[in-house]
Amino acid sequence: MKWTEIQEIAIQLSEARPEIDPTRINFVDLMNWVMALPEFDDDPKHCGERVLEAIQQAWIDELA
Repeated sequence: MKWTEIQEIAIQLSEARPEIDPTRINFVDLMNWVMALPEFDDDPKHCGERVLEAIQQAWIDELA
């Protein structure tokens, strides 16, 4: 899984961390959680604030 797979990352985060409210996360934690996903395999340098914002929004949408 790569940084560009926003929706899949959001789904996996919602399953892996059901106790987390994605509206209250910081981007450092979010980036670490994404990189810790078992299927994730991408360079951290390919991640930026816009990518993290998109993941956060997709995660929020996933729970709605």
